[in-house]
Amino acid sequence: MNTSVAIQVLPMLEDDRKVVAVVDKAIAYIQSTGVTYDVGAFETTIEGDYDQLMEIVKNITKIAADAGAAQVMTYVKIDYKSEGQVLGIHEKTDKYQH
Repeated sequence: MNTSVAIQVLPMLEDDRKVVAVVDKAIAYIQSTGVTYDVGAFETTIEGDYDQLMEIVKNITKIAADAGAAQVMTYVKIDYKSEGQVLGIHEKTDKYQH
């Protein structure tokens, strides 16, 4: 695993329930890809091969739009190593789990 990506999808909708429904569709898409992921309160972290993760990043905004958001803002953070492995989700966060 040479890449870790944090992605936040913000559907611009007035109804909070509709926002959650659109985000749920985006998360379902991530789940369907088979990558390792962790859903947080504000963003989802995905891990894997750079090209595979960039394909997910490319598609996620369109998926949110197709789920009912006329406007979507997407924020992405990328940790990439051309050689070797990046630290994984569990290496970074397990010590804080309760």
